[in-house]
Amino acid sequence: MTSLYEQLGGEPAVSAAVDIFYRKMLGDERVAAFFDDVDMDSQAAKQKGFLTMVLGGPNHYTGQDMRTGHRHLVARGLNDSHVDVVIEHLGATLTELGATAEQVAAVAALANSVRDDVLDRPQGASPARC
Repeated sequence: MTSLYEQLGGEPAVSAAVDIFYRKMLGDERVAAFFDDVDMDSQAAKQKGFLTMVLGGPNHYTGQDMRTGHRHLVARGLNDSHVDVVIEHLGATLTELGATAEQVAAVAALANSVRDDVLDRPQGASPARC
């Protein structure tokens, strides 16, 4: 069985997806402010490493855990609606790159699985989401 990383196209696909994803995020007034003062080259590199790891590719991720890495954003108001936007743009990006509905759903499930960590709340505190 091949990993989701391989199914989606490996490193070139993850790299393209992250670049497109951040263009969508930076252009979306619902979430763009969270990227003020962020070095986007560094952010994109970290995201590429993180996505590669969680999709089953080589693990070269050296960033912070989800709670620590997002705690400062929670203090600035990051909430479920913002995580929903992330999942929306990630799904649209993967669809744009030719991912199947099943692959998009699998990635959304992975994103939802870390929602409580990203929002720095106890496990299982999130309401059920699609």
